[in-house]
Amino acid sequence: QVQLVESGGGLVQAGGSLTLSCAASGRVLAISEMGWYRQAPGEEREWVALITRDGTSSVTDSVKGRFTITRDIAENTVDLQMNSVKPDDTAVYYCFARVPLFGSNTFWGQGTLVTVSS
Repeated sequence: QVQLVESGGGLVQAGGSLTLSCAASGRVLAISEMGWYRQAPGEEREWVALITRDGTSSVTDSVKGRFTITRDIAENTVDLQMNSVKPDDTAVYYCFARVPLFGSNTFWGQGTLVTVSS
């Protein structure tokens, strides 16, 4: 199993910065990639960012130039650095990890709430 715990969410002013962290435990050597989704009230869950074990990263267009995803293999963590945040960034952010074993599984954290005030 893989367990994921997010941290770093909270209240931040528009234009400010916030860093989310996702800590993985369990069968971490089986993880091929990790990243973040978010879900705002009344909206579909939206992919935000992805990073592979070798460090290749990508983010969705709406956060490009503002958000950066990084990973620390030694610490088994993935961070999402959020800069110049907007009220539209308000959402519950969920960390995910993908494990390409027999069935190819995706594991999810509990989520952490980010609220951007205007």
